[in-house]
Amino acid sequence: MAAISVIICSHNPRQEFMRRTLDGLKAQTLSARDWDLLLVDNLSEQPLAERFDLSWHPSARHVREEKLGTAHARFRGISETKSDLLVFADDDNVLRSDYLQTCLKISANYPWLGSWGCSFIPEFEAEPPDELRPWLHGLMIEKLTVAIWAKTQIPTEAVPPGAGMAVRRNVAERYQELVRSDPARLMLDRRGKELTSCGDHDLAMAGFDLGLGTGRFPELELTHLISARRLTLDYLERLHEGFGYSGIMFRKILKIDTCQDVRRVNRWEILAQGLFMILSGKSRTERRLRVAEKRGQLRAYQELNQ
Repeated sequence: MAAISVIICSHNPRQEFMRRTLDGLKAQTLSARDWDLLLVDNLSEQPLAERFDLSWHPSARHVREEKLGTAHARFRGISETKSDLLVFADDDNVLRSDYLQTCLKISANYPWLGSWGCSFIPEFEAEPPDELRPWLHGLMIEKLTVAIWAKTQIPTEAVPPGAGMAVRRNVAERYQELVRSDPARLMLDRRGKELTSCGDHDLAMAGFDLGLGTGRFPELELTHLISARRLTLDYLERLHEGFGYSGIMFRKILKIDTCQDVRRVNRWEILAQGLFMILSGKSRTERRLRVAEKRGQLRAYQELNQ
């Protein structure tokens, strides 16, 4: 059995980005005999098996998941693999050549961690506009300088994003159990063009039920390829609305609170907030993104109230 299974969940990927992702895997210092590769095609318009040749790897294969959504694709990846350690890579991630080898070292040195993640090096397809630079943190561009880990029941900076996340199999299987018992968790992950989030945190934090923590390490590094379309105010507005929505849903699912922080949020309050920011001299970018986040919170609360 391979020591690591690398799982790429992808829906309509860009050709050049996926090729760079695969090239990064080809360059891994860990022998291909010690890891396998699964490319999960999540209902792409053109089957990925027709677009990307995996014959360079002795234990690589394609599978197609017909249920749209990152959670369904992750489920399929977990079920189709057998390794004790899973590494999830997105189709715009280029793993550093020692990535898989480093994952094995962390697995051995930190047995109390159930999942861990990496440091990100952003590679922008176009130069980000100056007014958007303070708001790009949601695109996974953070370069770590020190390792952080935690064993707590609430989200912290030590909870890794899904891109490049390493997860022990018992944690991944616990996550599957949690979603089966509470299908509302499926709403935390992206489905097609919807920019909901927190599904990756839900996966990582499933280890808390097993007494395992989460961590992030600077020696684990990947290059995040960021397309020009994601460097627009319209895209960031949609992203922040997704953050607002998913944050409320996640806290509700974890029973961290009962959404009292948004109980009184309504459309008039959102309009009032926008007017206040205009009068206080906030930039157009900040106004739109903060209002978008409130709009996402309102939508979440309305759905929960129903």
